[in-house]
Amino acid sequence: MSSHRQVLFHFVFGTKNRKLSIAESNAEDLYRYIWGIIKNCKGKLYRINGMQDHIHILTDLPPTLAISEYIKTIKVASSLWMKDCGKYPEFEGWQEGYGAFTHSIWEKDKMINYIKNQKEHHRSENFVDEYRRLLMEHRVDFDERYLFNDSSSVRSGH
Repeated sequence: MSSHRQVLFHFVFGTKNRKLSIAESNAEDLYRYIWGIIKNCKGKLYRINGMQDHIHILTDLPPTLAISEYIKTIKVASSLWMKDCGKYPEFEGWQEGYGAFTHSIWEKDKMINYIKNQKEHHRSENFVDEYRRLLMEHRVDFDERYLFNDSSSVRSGH
């Protein structure tokens, strides 16, 4: 019998120290590059989008990869490309951690729309608050002191 799966993952990760280093004018190039990484990993990209300081990816997880390996591949390859191509001069790297949330196939369209509408969404909620809310909605335990690498900006909400 062959193996089958149907699990959607919503991955969220930010730039190092949430620095505003993904210019809107170059975001599509980054998303296309990450799409290529996902294809090379034998994954399927359902939607990618983000803001200047973070990205959201809705994808499946190839059965041959662990979550940490998949994310590491995406982050390392895209980081090297971003530093090398010259379009992201302010980019210093991705934050160390990430959020990984599972969704059923029945939630796919809702999640695609959520990720698609990041610009509108972030008019009323910043990344820190969004990430905190996602953790709470998915009932992920976390310690506020370690939520982000630079705890001073978490307290200020930037």
